[in-house]
Amino acid sequence: MPESNIAHDAEVDARGLNCPMPLLKAKLELNRLAPGAVLKILATDPGSQRDFRSFARLAGHELLDERLEEGVFRYWLRKASQ
Repeated sequence: MPESNIAHDAEVDARGLNCPMPLLKAKLELNRLAPGAVLKILATDPGSQRDFRSFARLAGHELLDERLEEGVFRYWLRKASQ
């Protein structure tokens, strides 16, 4: 699926930040969003793959897609509708 086809409501640019900062920035932004909203995250820390997979599973959010393109990890999370 081309990146432009994944609609998102907000974006967090965490490139250049190391664990746990990409996840913390994403959590703060998710707190501001309405249930069901989609957050796109950009990160360069390889550990972010494990972090976002675990976070989505534990918090009940849906990891819609994840990609590695040109050294940048891209994640799309749908906020749980609690």
